[in-house]
Amino acid sequence: MPQIGVDGARSRCEGRVMVMTVGVLTPHATAGPEIELPELAPVRVRLAKTSDKPVTTADELRERARPAVLDEAVSVLLSEVDVLAFASTGSGYALGYDAECALVDGLRERWGRPFYSTCLSTVSALRSREVERVSVVHPPWFGDELNDLGAQYFRHQGFEVVDARLADLPDEIQPATVVEWIAQRVSPGAQAIFLGGNGFRVARAVRPLERLTGCLVLEANQVLLQSILQEER
Repeated sequence: MPQIGVDGARSRCEGRVMVMTVGVLTPHATAGPEIELPELAPVRVRLAKTSDKPVTTADELRERARPAVLDEAVSVLLSEVDVLAFASTGSGYALGYDAECALVDGLRERWGRPFYSTCLSTVSALRSREVERVSVVHPPWFGDELNDLGAQYFRHQGFEVVDARLADLPDEIQPATVVEWIAQRVSPGAQAIFLGGNGFRVARAVRPLERLTGCLVLEANQVLLQSILQEER
């Protein structure tokens, strides 16, 4: 099965004369894509947060994903960016696939910029690699509601979710710790592992986990960036 990883994401940008600027919209207080995307590839990030308070429940995420809220954020970024990205795994789960598609299509049409989102990018990557069985791992702060919605999200797109887990890890999450924790618990039937949560900055765990488990491993910021680079090259 073809693999996708940090080195692959970086190589997509290496021949570029101009550095791409990605406008990132997020409702989350936790730092994530603004740190990890430039670590993965030579891109610039312009960030617009749609909330100045922690947003954790599905209802709150839906509220912050309303077109009017995102349009306001886009209007601040538009003159500075080449592409736009909605970096919120939890928002995709809360909306559901169809509503997320409609949201992204509407934003793309209204603002005339390519627009991407984490969960749609993940579904596309899994389908392109003919994955049928996926294991989903979320950071502990997702809680049971978003963890369950994540499993439903992928099941509704035809994937067999062999398990969906909240990673029982300390607050100071390190890639090596994530690798050890997941490698000891991955279900034997999984073909792929999705590390969900754009604030769950563990792209450096992707390659070690692939070597240890033999599974395709996708991480939220990594797969979002890969989706952008594949279509914008």
